[in-house]
Amino acid sequence: MHPHSPTILIVEDHAVTRRFLADNLAADGYEPLEAQSAADGLRLMTTRSPELAIIDLGLPDRDGLELLREVRETDDTTGRLDPRLPVVILSGRATELDRIRGFERGCDDYLVKPFSYPELRGRIRALLRRARTKPGTARLRIGSLELDPLARQVRVDGEPVQLAKKEFALLRALATEPTRVFTREELLRGVWGYQSLGATRTLDSHASRLRKKLSLGGNAFVVNVWGIGYRLVDGSVTE
Repeated sequence: MHPHSPTILIVEDHAVTRRFLADNLAADGYEPLEAQSAADGLRLMTTRSPELAIIDLGLPDRDGLELLREVRETDDTTGRLDPRLPVVILSGRATELDRIRGFERGCDDYLVKPFSYPELRGRIRALLRRARTKPGTARLRIGSLELDPLARQVRVDGEPVQLAKKEFALLRALATEPTRVFTREELLRGVWGYQSLGATRTLDSHASRLRKKLSLGGNAFVVNVWGIGYRLVDGSVTE
């Protein structure tokens, strides 16, 4: 499989349908991930960061709508679960009320079984095209630093850098506007959700660890602006 093939998660308890989808998606150049329950699907969402999910509603451990609700209500700064994940519901529930409930819970598309695979493939392609144009999902490059928000991957000079959840969230916040100075208050509220700031070293300790992890080759990407906050530069600045 090509390393840049879009990864598609199939959450479907019917083995024949799941295998049919996986085989056809693989033949079309996608990387399928298979889950037979909501718990398996959630685990793969958090560990493999798929670019799209196909979810059945009649899952053995919980309703697919509850899985969808959990995805949409998550806080993307605190973990690897992406609330913007494109989701197609593929279900035998065919009434108008069922479809309305699906869209109200946050699905991007709804296809009823039995279904046409070419139609599903076309809808997947359309959703992936739209996802690539959404703000905050495009890959970012700042000097030799590469940040992929969807895959939650970071590289410096082509080498992968492993970041903790909050370190990644801090880097992602700084990368939205490289070179702009973000105040401590902005970062503590936006990344940690603090309402009352008080005296805390949380930001400084995370920023220090982040800077060390990104400092391959002596580059300094995360810069402390004394008395104000932090900014992200292209790596050519040293302190």
